[in-house]
Amino acid sequence: MNQKFSPTIRQLRAFLAVHQLRKLSAAAEKLYVTQSAVSMLIRQLEEGLGTRLFDRTTRSLQPTAAASEMLPTAERILRDVDSLSADFRELSQLQRGRVCLAITPTLASFLMPAAIRRFGEAHPQVRVVVDDCAPDQFVSRIIGEHVDFGIGTPERPGAEVETQTLLRDHLALVCTRDHALASAKKAVRWVDLGGHPLITVRPGYGIRPLIDGTAAQAGVALNVVNEVSFLSTALWMTASGMGASIMPSAFAKAAGDPALVVRPIAAPRVSRDISVVTKRGRSLSAASRSFIETLQRALKEG
Repeated sequence: MNQKFSPTIRQLRAFLAVHQLRKLSAAAEKLYVTQSAVSMLIRQLEEGLGTRLFDRTTRSLQPTAAASEMLPTAERILRDVDSLSADFRELSQLQRGRVCLAITPTLASFLMPAAIRRFGEAHPQVRVVVDDCAPDQFVSRIIGEHVDFGIGTPERPGAEVETQTLLRDHLALVCTRDHALASAKKAVRWVDLGGHPLITVRPGYGIRPLIDGTAAQAGVALNVVNEVSFLSTALWMTASGMGASIMPSAFAKAAGDPALVVRPIAAPRVSRDISVVTKRGRSLSAASRSFIETLQRALKEG
């Protein structure tokens, strides 16, 4: 026996067919190959194993003791191979699988509901797992492969990740309808914010560096009276009359609070990209790609 020899799947299928049918012609018909191809596969298998598997007679092939000994193992291997093929086929056809994504709670609250509902209706066998993490944990969740991909705006992304823009969002002012700046017909300027009590996220968190940097550039000192970790908290504070909030317009509009108005902030207008973020060099599964496509359609249709 050749110590380095390993039977191929084709050889094992030929062996099993001949063992069951006892004729090369019948085995060839079952495998959709020529009779000579089956004969060659059996010969290669016998040479590699260093033993005869079938005794040839004028009418049929009779399994040897070695063939009978080998049969259960060959059947198990082929069952496992067929099962593996079926698993891969189900994964590629979205008949099973899992999608795991990282996203901050703020983004999840307005980006995920419609996308997850649509995806679940189309692919009920695929499970979607949402890892709602803090902004400063977002990139590490992706790089560490705790998730398949992320949806967000990475802070200092670096060369280890790749981004694909989903939508471009802009900073906006959210205030009650009786607020002094609510009457602005188009946009509120940064300089107009001076002196007004404001609510925003805490320093170094999410969009806060963007807010502070732009305010300094515009030469305005912001009167921040409350700092929060979650924009949903800022919204109820604003609705309670505790001050206007600065936040991404997409989140504010998605909240849909009829007691609040959303006004874009201009001069300068500040935007940020919300992106699909993946680890560089890591491919996405068919389920992940399909989920991203579903999310893109949901965003496009509003």
